Amino acid sequence: MKGAHVAAQGAADGRRLAGAAVVGIVALAAILLYLCLFSVDSSQFAIVTAFGRPVQVIKQPGLHFKLPFHRLHLFDNRLSAFTPASSEFLTVEKTAVVAAGTVLWRVGNPQRFFETVFDSAGAQSRVADILFAELGAAIGRNPLGAFVSTDQSVYRAEAILDEVTAKCRESAARDYGIDIASVRLQSFDFPKQNRERVYARMASERGRISMRFRSEGEEEGAKIRAAADRERSQILSEASKVAQQRRGEGEGAAAHIYAQTLTRGPEFYRFLRTMEASRTVLPKTATLVLPVDSELFGLLTHSTYFNAAASAERGSSGRLPARERRAP
Repeated sequence: MKGAHVAAQGAADGRRLAGAAVVGIVALAAILLYLCLFSVDSSQFAIVTAFGRPVQVIKQPGLHFKLPFHRLHLFDNRLSAFTPASSEFLTVEKTAVVAAGTVLWRVGNPQRFFETVFDSAGAQSRVADILFAELGAAIGRNPLGAFVSTDQSVYRAEAILDEVTAKCRESAARDYGIDIASVRLQSFDFPKQNRERVYARMASERGRISMRFRSEGEEEGAKIRAAADRERSQILSEASKVAQQRRGEGEGAAAHIYAQTLTRGPEFYRFLRTMEASRTVLPKTATLVLPVDSELFGLLTHSTYFNAAASAERGSSGRLPARERRAP
């Protein structure tokens, strides 16, 4: 009985040992899987290193494998916005300005990025250095008006920033594996100690522009007035010409009417002319001494003086016969 009990106890111990071994193996396998398997998200890049050296660069999302002693480094591959501190620069005309730019960047080459800057803080430091150099060079090559002018022919800030973006992108990609998507101006101002002088200069420049516009307006106004006066003179000249033409036509028509009237009643016409002459030849206060047989007194001395029949009875002298003359 004692031998059987010892055999049963040994079998139970063997089973316990086998169960523990299985559990240990499963635990070891789980630990190995945990150390060897890893997942990469779609918004990440991964680099696997062995003793500090990259051995695997992973850009595709999913489940991946590494050795247990390998180390995993994950990098965000999405765009990041970074705005370095403002810096003071000089334009081409030596005007001091304070400018700051905003950089949109992402990891372009994970291995190069890991070997040079290692993490986001290092990347921002390098991006700030690149932006300072390129933005300062661009501002130094261009006048102030290229950034702040309202004249579209002078203002070219967008084109300048596109050039800065291209140069920053080339330098960052080559040296640090950083992909720079865009560079924009965050602020562009003058140093506090120079603002009053610059603003006074801007006011003077605007005054000069307004004077030029005013002068051009006055010149244009003078041209318009001169053209109006010239047109007025032409209109008046044409009107005077037409008026004289109409007056001449009227006088001709009047002369024609007078001629027709004279042929119909020459004595009546003569009578009217005599009345007009007696009314207008002398002022009212003048005294005129005339012979009694003057034509001015003909109607007073004889009622038929101007009749055609009486004219036939007169002699060649045009006076009435002596028998019909009357004393005044």
